[in-house]
Amino acid sequence: MSPLLVWRHPRPEGAAGRCIGAGTDLPVHRRRAKRLARRIQQHARRERLPHFACCSPLRRSADVGRWLKRWGWRLHIDPALREIDFGAWDGRRWDDIGAAAVDAWIADFAGYASVGGESLAALLERVAAWSPPAGARILIGHGGWMLARRWRAERGQDLPEAATWPAPPAYGALWLL
Repeated sequence: MSPLLVWRHPRPEGAAGRCIGAGTDLPVHRRRAKRLARRIQQHARRERLPHFACCSPLRRSADVGRWLKRWGWRLHIDPALREIDFGAWDGRRWDDIGAAAVDAWIADFAGYASVGGESLAALLERVAAWSPPAGARILIGHGGWMLARRWRAERGQDLPEAATWPAPPAYGALWLL
């Protein structure tokens, strides 16, 4: 199977200092979304890739995909590509979540889920179960999803601990997965 080309969405508005997952649908500034869509389009032309992209329904990903669709691309919006769901933590300031809750997460990094949320182990399973539609090679993704996909590819069924979980890719970064 050919590698997937996964671009992390642009920096969303209002994310600084907050826990942002699937439950917080933040927008991306119009210019940043269009700029990343242009980079994706140029890369696809250069590499002669099909004009077919997949993204999550969250605006920070889908806004980029909608630019591509305006320019004639096929777009597949898939809920399985959404970011991890932090449940009750989603959208809150990290300082307001509290050290005790964060310590509990660190102690059971893969298994812990805040109320109504998704554990990292569940995200890893969701990512491993996903396969692209026929002909799709380009994704607009989320940092947690990208990390989970890379983790599964490199470490198989091993579950991460907080100390071994890597930093997310930069906004707008391209990874081959």
